Amino acid sequence: MMGNRSFPTRYVIVILTFLCTSVCYIERVGFSIAYTAAADAAGVNQTSKGVILSTFYYGYACSQVPGGWAAQKIGGRRVLLLSFMLWSLTCALVPLDPNRPFLLVIARLLVGVSQGFIFPSIHTVLAQWVPPHERSRSVSLTTSGMYFGAALGMLVLPTIVKLKGPQSVFICEAALGAIWCVLWFKYANDPPRSEHPKASAAGFGESLLPVKRGKKSKEENGPKIPWKKIILNLPVWAIVVNNFTFHYALYVLMNWLPTYFELGLKLSLQEMGSSKMIPYLNMFLFSNIGGVIADHLITRRILSVTNTRKLLNTVGFVVSSFALIALPLFRTADGVVACSSVALGLLALGRAGFAVNHMDIAPRYAGIVMGVSNTAGTLAGIVGVDLTGRLLEAATAAELDLTNPESWRAVFLIPGLLCIFSSFVFLLFSTGERIFD
Repeated sequence: MMGNRSFPTRYVIVILTFLCTSVCYIERVGFSIAYTAAADAAGVNQTSKGVILSTFYYGYACSQVPGGWAAQKIGGRRVLLLSFMLWSLTCALVPLDPNRPFLLVIARLLVGVSQGFIFPSIHTVLAQWVPPHERSRSVSLTTSGMYFGAALGMLVLPTIVKLKGPQSVFICEAALGAIWCVLWFKYANDPPRSEHPKASAAGFGESLLPVKRGKKSKEENGPKIPWKKIILNLPVWAIVVNNFTFHYALYVLMNWLPTYFELGLKLSLQEMGSSKMIPYLNMFLFSNIGGVIADHLITRRILSVTNTRKLLNTVGFVVSSFALIALPLFRTADGVVACSSVALGLLALGRAGFAVNHMDIAPRYAGIVMGVSNTAGTLAGIVGVDLTGRLLEAATAAELDLTNPESWRAVFLIPGLLCIFSSFVFLLFSTGERIFD
């Protein structure tokens, strides 16, 4: 039985949050694949494609901090369920028609807003349930669901588009969202007030847990959120800068690799078979490897929390930078898959540095700090996805064919240089010590 003594409830929560991030990224990859197919068939230009693909991130950026606040005040479990239901319904009801861009913009904004509540809520839930010695691998497993979902989406969805058409992807995503909502509603719960050692160990006090009956004191409504201290804190900014870079590289590759394969290398995604999922599968593997390594180094006292975070973040981002810069030099499917696999896999390893650091420095406000940091990551999606479309359109205007590596050089050079810069920022300013009581 789920949640009994032999299988603790916190494990159930981590597994469900893993499934949550998996389904969310199936949706994101699915829209990119389905819309690209529909837009190319309709003759939509690269700039217009970039605008539609980046619209999601405008809504996503707007709801990150409100998502952290709502999770803190209402409860991450409830906010997670409501946001999941909203984006699933949107996918079920909106037609995928590239000739109706206004409707697509509204739909993508709504999906972005609703999914923007998800990751701050997840961090709030995990901070309540997961003790510090399990923190790295629990967060790494949860976030690795993003890459598992992306890999699964890249493997299965192009075939669904080919057999059933682009709209069928939306129906599949809505069905997955509905199934997850049922599982979360049935099995997820808040830590009981009388039995919450895991919540206390993670930095949460009893006053922060939901009170189901009786009056609440001012203390029980939760402590005042130290917004000024959060915004002006250099370790927070170290996380923010790295979150921006991570998502810039991830979203550019996630949204534009299908175009790179189709137009840059003249390869059909359907004909590539399972190889197109390898970069995201590599992220799934390295994310969990990073979490296990981090917890091992910390619990065995081989390195301090601070040095562990800095080591994994630096190795991940620096190696990834070289792979990104080298990517347009490869002109075969195997070469591009291998290079993008190294880039994304090592970025995922770096998440055991900056991404878990939210809970190190501010376990009590993990959702809030995650909201601030993920806002930056979402802005990276807006900037990177849209800028890539404009760079490719400019290359076309300069009479460079998209099969020419020069057309793509700047696309991958920008995230490569950002990786080097952000790794230095994290080395200089990050800490693994708790700085928010």
